[in-house]
Amino acid sequence: MSLKICVAQLNLLVGDTTGNAQKIVDASRAAYAQGARLVVTPELSICGYPAEDLWLRPAFTAACDDAVKWTAAQLADLKGLHVVVGHPHGTSIKSKSVQVQRRFNAASVIAEGRVLETYAKRELPNYQVFDEYRYFTRGQGTCVFQCEGVNVGLLICEDAWFDEPAQLAHAAGAELLVVPNASPFHVGKDNERIGQMAERAKAVGLPLVYAHLVGGQDEVVFDGASFAVNADGGLAARAPGFREDLFFVDVARTVSAQAGASGAPAASGVRVSGPLAQDLGREADLWDALVLGVRDYVGKNGFPGVLLGLSGGIDSALVLAIAVDALGADKCRAVMMPSPYTADISWIDARDMSVRLGVRYDEIGITPMFESFKGALAKEFAGLPEDTTEENIQARIRGVILMALSNKFGSIVLTTGNKSEMATGYCTLYGDMAGGFAVIKDLLKTTVFKLARWRNENDPYGTGKSPIPERIITRPPSAELREGQVDQDSLPPYEILDDILSRYMEFDQGVEEIVAAGFERATVERVARLIRINEYKRRQAPVGIRVTHRSFGKDWRYPITGKFRA
Repeated sequence: MSLKICVAQLNLLVGDTTGNAQKIVDASRAAYAQGARLVVTPELSICGYPAEDLWLRPAFTAACDDAVKWTAAQLADLKGLHVVVGHPHGTSIKSKSVQVQRRFNAASVIAEGRVLETYAKRELPNYQVFDEYRYFTRGQGTCVFQCEGVNVGLLICEDAWFDEPAQLAHAAGAELLVVPNASPFHVGKDNERIGQMAERAKAVGLPLVYAHLVGGQDEVVFDGASFAVNADGGLAARAPGFREDLFFVDVARTVSAQAGASGAPAASGVRVSGPLAQDLGREADLWDALVLGVRDYVGKNGFPGVLLGLSGGIDSALVLAIAVDALGADKCRAVMMPSPYTADISWIDARDMSVRLGVRYDEIGITPMFESFKGALAKEFAGLPEDTTEENIQARIRGVILMALSNKFGSIVLTTGNKSEMATGYCTLYGDMAGGFAVIKDLLKTTVFKLARWRNENDPYGTGKSPIPERIITRPPSAELREGQVDQDSLPPYEILDDILSRYMEFDQGVEEIVAAGFERATVERVARLIRINEYKRRQAPVGIRVTHRSFGKDWRYPITGKFRA
């Protein structure tokens, strides 16, 4: 006995039920031609993930139902093929004389033109970016189906993080588990998944095939990297990350093992094997996530290209390098907008980088507009010294210019602020925060520097090494909004600031805990205060790519108005 499984690691579009169904059909036919008799697609593959409040619309669920039926009909001629498709599944029940709509996160097994089984996810995540209690009801059943003589147990994503669903599938006769997933990326998440699934496989004594989504969807990125583990927890196969793939896993029956003296379950009588894609490392994964996030946000929303303000600083340089790797130089435009405080080296380095990457580069000076604003406000500001007001006027002039170019030519503005700035409010509403997509919103400043150096040493997309001039990386960072300004005039050194931010924001440590770790109390209290008082700014920031386990997005829900201090 042998069974070839194909994990259809697909990049799907939320709401495109027709297009997604066609992708599933095309992948299934290609897999069948290569000998696969079981195709597993990602979680909620018919509708895309996450569809958010679209799931609340009965018409959306109905469209998904129609797409499942259409998919089954399109594959009816492929004898012996089983395909697992994910979709929302709604049922109406009568409760106290009232019709109540129940909705499930489901997966159906289709074969020869009909739906054989439908399984509803039992364990619904409701943390970080997940909000499935809002949309779905917990399932209660178990699904085990036979394919080529192998009893296959079906779980969905979070089910495999808990023991009970897997044990129930085992008790129902499963020899192998397949797990459709849509698990958002953050740095290190791939190893977390493999480790957790290895533990589940060992605990239940069954091999496990993990079928993962790939692609960008608003702020989240799905990294693919589907994999399979054997009953002993050993990694047996892994697909490439951050790209679509038809990933084949071979299943072979072996001599059944006996239960161990420790009482562990007997190992399954089947083993899995397949290709092992290379783990490229933390920085490569981070870069690929940012590139995929930009490519899909721009492409799936139909923008013809991107533009950004290229200042000669590290943040805008990194964003431009990401954008060119994602979209190609022909779809990227850089605009330098010098002020009276722009250093000559900023012009020189911005021009140099634009030439290195081959992008369109323009210079639009803001001094005449800045002087006009100051003249118009001279009477109101008479007798008052210049301060952040004049600095913010410069940033807002630049925002108006970029948005005007965006409106006229259709390209989306990429903002260039990082997580350290977003946390502390070191950014200007309607200025450098103006735009449509915040590429490095979830990168601390220290990570920005590390990633810039990594990209200069590596060329993952064939656009050339060293796209960022060395001086941009080595010079002290500055907003250049006043004479002689550097970031550390207003903020602690980034090595200290970012450590405090990570502890306070990402890991929920309190002020006293951070002080006890060796940081100065005054600095910790100042940083915590900056985070608190700038919530109103973050609420008005554009959506940006999530790459850590906690970003300033769906997984950060703090009140703007509040008094708690700790």
